[in-house]
Order: sequence, then C-alpha cells, then structure tokens
Amino acid sequence: MLEILSRSADANQVLHDLPTSQSTPELNVACREGEPHQVTADLLTLARTQGLPAGAQHPVLCDIDGVRIDWDDGFGLVRASNTTPVLVLRFEGQTTSALQRIEHDMMALLRQVKPDAQVQEAAH
Repeated sequence: MLEILSRSADANQVLHDLPTSQSTPELNVACREGEPHQVTADLLTLARTQGLPAGAQHPVLCDIDGVRIDWDDGFGLVRASNTTPVLVLRFEGQTTSALQRIEHDMMALLRQVKPDAQVQEAAH
C-alpha cells in the first residue's frame, strides 16, 4: 500500500477515492454444543440444492469457511465458530440497501435450517 501511495502526489486523494461499503458488526447466533458445524453443513446443502437468492446480480457460493455468498454489491457469511458454540455472521454491501437485501436474504436461508436463530452482536 505504501508503494501505491508513494506514486501519487496526493496520498489522501488516493485513500478518499477507495470505494466505501456498509457492514454489520460481527453477529452471533447461539447454538447447542456441536450444533454450529451441523447448521453450516445443512445451510450449504440447502444453498446448493435450492439455489441462491439472485439479489442485484448473480451470486457466487464459497464454502471454504462456512457459507459465503458473494454478489457484485456485497457478501453474506455464516460460519461456525471454532471456539464457542455460536454461528458467526457478517454482512457487507456497497450501499445501505444492498446491505439490507443481503442480510435479509442470508437470514431467510439461515432460518430455513435454524428457525429459532436469535441474532446478537458479538460480546467482544
């Protein structure tokens, strides 16, 4: 990053020109011990068989660390915590409306496999 900034006469302008986005804080859904990994596996199966919410553009599914769906204007992530029995959720959109759509669509998917999901902000 320093190399890129050093090429410009106005480093502040380079930083101000970077795209901005809207995002949620880390959100958690409490689960029973052992449940988070099963929920993410069920969610992945559901996403693969039912299809993904189209949103503004064609979504792309990534299963490297849970269930992440990328759209051209943001992403949603649901993954199992490796240290506590919770699901970790993150949502980001390039605009407030994109963020709201992504969060709504991801929560709708999650509630199909865990109808009792209660979202809370992470304690840390």
